[in-house]
Amino acid sequence: MTTSTKAAERRYSHTKIEAKWQARWAKDGIYQVRDDDPRPKWYELTMYPYPSGDIHIGHWYAMAPSDAHARFRKMQGYNVLHPMGFDAFGLPAENAAIKSGIHPFKHTMANIENMRRQLRAMGTMYDWDREVVTCTPEYYKWNQWIFLQFHKADLAYRDFAPANWCPSCNTVLANEQVEDGHCERCQTEVTHRDLNQWFFRITKYADELLDHSKIEWPEKINIMQTNWIGRSDGVEVEFDISEYGLEQKALATFTTRIDTVFGVTFVVVAPEHSLVAELTTAEHKDEVEAYVAQARRQTEVERMSTEKEKTGVFTGAYCVNRLNGERVPILVADYVLSTYGTGVVMGVPAHDQRDFEFAKKYDLPIRVVIAPPDWDGQDMSEAFVEEGTQVNSGLFDGLPNAEGLERIADHVEAEGWGRRDVNYRMRDWLISRQRYWGTPIPIVYCDECGTVPVPEKDLPVLLPEDAEFRPTGESPLALPEGFVNTACPDCSRPAKRETDTMDTFVDSSWYQLRFTSPHYHDGAFEPEVAAQWSPVDQYTGGAEHAVMHLLYARFFNKALRDLGLVDFDEPFVRLFSQGHIIADSQKMSKSRGNVVGPDAYVERVGADAVRAYLMFLGPWDQGGEWSDSGINGMSRWLNRIWELCLRPAAHQKPELILDTVAPNPENVRDLRREVHKTVRRVTEDLDKFKFNTSLAALMELSNSMNQAWEKKGIDSETWREAVEKLLLLLAPMAPHVTEELWERTGHEFSIHDSRWPEWDRELAADEVITLVVQVNGRLRDRIEVPASISEDDAKSAALASDRVKPYIEGKELARVVYVSGKLVNIVAR
Repeated sequence: MTTSTKAAERRYSHTKIEAKWQARWAKDGIYQVRDDDPRPKWYELTMYPYPSGDIHIGHWYAMAPSDAHARFRKMQGYNVLHPMGFDAFGLPAENAAIKSGIHPFKHTMANIENMRRQLRAMGTMYDWDREVVTCTPEYYKWNQWIFLQFHKADLAYRDFAPANWCPSCNTVLANEQVEDGHCERCQTEVTHRDLNQWFFRITKYADELLDHSKIEWPEKINIMQTNWIGRSDGVEVEFDISEYGLEQKALATFTTRIDTVFGVTFVVVAPEHSLVAELTTAEHKDEVEAYVAQARRQTEVERMSTEKEKTGVFTGAYCVNRLNGERVPILVADYVLSTYGTGVVMGVPAHDQRDFEFAKKYDLPIRVVIAPPDWDGQDMSEAFVEEGTQVNSGLFDGLPNAEGLERIADHVEAEGWGRRDVNYRMRDWLISRQRYWGTPIPIVYCDECGTVPVPEKDLPVLLPEDAEFRPTGESPLALPEGFVNTACPDCSRPAKRETDTMDTFVDSSWYQLRFTSPHYHDGAFEPEVAAQWSPVDQYTGGAEHAVMHLLYARFFNKALRDLGLVDFDEPFVRLFSQGHIIADSQKMSKSRGNVVGPDAYVERVGADAVRAYLMFLGPWDQGGEWSDSGINGMSRWLNRIWELCLRPAAHQKPELILDTVAPNPENVRDLRREVHKTVRRVTEDLDKFKFNTSLAALMELSNSMNQAWEKKGIDSETWREAVEKLLLLLAPMAPHVTEELWERTGHEFSIHDSRWPEWDRELAADEVITLVVQVNGRLRDRIEVPASISEDDAKSAALASDRVKPYIEGKELARVVYVSGKLVNIVAR
């Protein structure tokens, strides 16, 4: 072999190898998933991307590790469904149509074609026959069908409500899509409008959505959902306004602190409340109307900000607190929202700090009704919010306020002045969007028949191809007469179509079911096949979706269950949320100009190097920073693996081994121990998504193999076992180079259909363990001892430690406790 040939063998041609195996995988269909496969199923899904045009490194960071984990499960013997699709509706395509004149469908499908190419170049195991593209009628027809089922079940309804409005995107935004008063997509300041819109009744499932007992999700996600739902147990109590002769005789408010009701010195109503105009006296009319107009120019986020100073105006009207007969003033204030609770809040300044500040500002009375210990009746300098004793509370004086809360609630219910109730921070899901590029809502409005659902036989309601895209607040669907004007399904008279489209989160709320049978024509999904695959065993994606997509998908699943369409409670059994990859110490984004494109790196060092480097950056749930030097190091290591695995002993017969030195039993044992310990470590780490430590273990193994080679005395069988297991363990993370090396070392196609290696327990056992030594509960030393150490020997070793002796000399040893394999705790007196 010439020097140049040897040099060539030390580096592999990633371009040729990756193209070769991607073509072979596609030709042989090794990633096509069969529903009738007898192996146990494993459904692993990663959140699908929006087709922005190019896959960037952030996409790779989400998808390559999840692909590696799915490959790992496949090699463990599962029939793995790991599909991919495109979240293809949304504003960016519509905005592009406005700017460039390119129709959103054409724009989106061109982007999808490019992204498919990039995803294939990643070396993914997606079964492209199961792809879903949500902007196609074959998909959104079933969005419409599900909407109709929800409508029949009273889970979809229409109502007037104030809405967050982005003047730049010209669309309504859900509360979750507003960040610090700005549109999450374009950062434009959000304003306020009243619109007649469609909602899904997610609040019906609020309590069930609080139950996370059937899913294995990160605790932070569960907490975020719990806080978003915001369940509060309390009392809805009424304040009398019958003196004004209105049809409504009382103002109802919800409170979690009914024990403070005797301390109410004012009541506040939302600017949008229906009674504001009727309660406002002529003397205060101008001031109230001006205040209401100003409040409606603000977003709900701004109005609810805890940093915002409370403001309000007096209506001139009063209501009566029935518990003490006191008339208290009614004010209008923008911090009260008509869509939260009853739109009425009772002010108790002595026991709520913001009410205290409000009362001070507007010179309103402050009455203490929960007294702190040793209270002498003096005025307070701030609100008292701790436990105390009822005072100024009539019949309830002297009770601990916790008892007072229950007793007063009983009294209110007994007198018919209110009732115990539950309130939620979460509101129903606003799905209406004033845009073109989304699923048309299948509703017709008829002057005779009212609101009429489109018959299921007439689905899908297709998006018109001749829509105009104008930078106005009106939906492009409102413009084409051929779309808007239709016949009423009930009476055949002229009617108008709904011109709003659905929130794109509807698409992803059930897509996991469509992936199981994407070409099924008789329903949203084939029931038997969906039941076979569902629920998703492992879901991966960003934590930023906790209170949008993840909550909506859980709601959809429960609603579909109640409609008899599925028979399980949760869509995703397990969830793993990856971190963000950053560049220049910032999260990658086009607006910052720090997006790293993968194509150039794939061309230079190969997809395997990019995949492995991203997994080696650090713990996947914590993210990491992109570094060119880091990826170069990963490329060099893969080339060392290439050279290591192609050394003669890996694939030649024993009699052709260049090294003819007799096997050294100690060297053979050491290498075999290292191999089997690595199999155990990588298996355990990949199971927990610890890709970085898996790769670190493989790097250590490759170093041990090289050292063993240099020591000589390794027989060919041991060497081949080491190479084989190294390749099998690396295959999920670097699928192309391992496939090539698998072939070159004499194995049959394909490594990815091979069984995951097992380890020998005796060989993989640790020879040395670290024991923690504590004296009276405090850490004093860590000592290395044989893994097989006995309890007596472990205690003796701990007592003999030079770091421990100063803490036990001259003292009585009351007890020495040994926790096997972990610690020795010495109790000295």
